[in-house]
Amino acid sequence: KKSIELLAELRLPKGLFPLEDVEEFGYNREAGFVWLIQKKKKDHTFKKIKRQVSYAPEVTAFVEEGKMKKMTGVKTKELLLWLSIVEMYVDGVSSEKITFKTGTGLSDSFPVAAFELEQ
Repeated sequence: KKSIELLAELRLPKGLFPLEDVEEFGYNREAGFVWLIQKKKKDHTFKKIKRQVSYAPEVTAFVEEGKMKKMTGVKTKELLLWLSIVEMYVDGVSSEKITFKTGTGLSDSFPVAAFELEQ
């Protein structure tokens, strides 16, 4: 899949977008803009960190190596609230942690290994 190839190229975990039924994937390299369109919303639980994530039918982001920003269409459940994820990045040299920021300014870091492709 093209989206997995792009995640690898950006040095981001390949399992960040566990989507099915992707109808369209696009990447404008010049602008750094990525979009994914799927048939319907997808909810996924990342088991290693027990975190539920919801992917809207359309997901967009601006990307650069090790980072996605101005994201739309991705939410995570924090206690009882669904919060939009607006940015994610892999920490510096070690690349062992990935940090997610929400629209409310909250951020949380997790092991990169929690987002590798599930077999």
